[in-house]
Amino acid sequence: MQFVLIFGPQAVGKMTVGQELEKITELKLFHNHMTIELVYPLFGFSQETWRLVDLFRLEIFKEVAKSDLSGMIFTYVWAFDQQEDWDFVETICRIFEEKGGDIYFVELEADFEERLIRNKTPHRLEHKPTKRNIKQSERELKSSMDVYRLNSIKGEIKRRNYIKINNTKLQPEAVAKMIKDQFHL
Repeated sequence: MQFVLIFGPQAVGKMTVGQELEKITELKLFHNHMTIELVYPLFGFSQETWRLVDLFRLEIFKEVAKSDLSGMIFTYVWAFDQQEDWDFVETICRIFEEKGGDIYFVELEADFEERLIRNKTPHRLEHKPTKRNIKQSERELKSSMDVYRLNSIKGEIKRRNYIKINNTKLQPEAVAKMIKDQFHL
């Protein structure tokens, strides 16, 4: 079982890279908005939404970890200055490690101006209805930079299987191939 965690700030390309990685491996993509988009129509962006999103994610991780699937790709916006995000990442890694799974961390970073462009792409908006209000989505993208640290600092990630990629000028297919080659997926 292989568990690939692709993380980075909003609109950095996590889902798109994950989709490309899914095409060239036997791993299944579970991007973070799959659960958000499920719960949001019922509760909006509320405390109940985030509780249910985490609950659904954890249950899905447990089922995948004990399944006969080759593995999973999960995308996540990780606030490095929030202990609860560190705890969540540790919890999901432990779910797979306890079943003998191998964990791979992929951190994406891209220039802010490029992320603003990606935030509006038809592909993103097709898969993430909650991002279709561009003004709101852009406002959240900008304000989160002032509130959270969404990329790691050098040496912060201690895991052996870790790669950080600046994909500002890279195509998703190239990034997926880099990940596959780096970790022999």
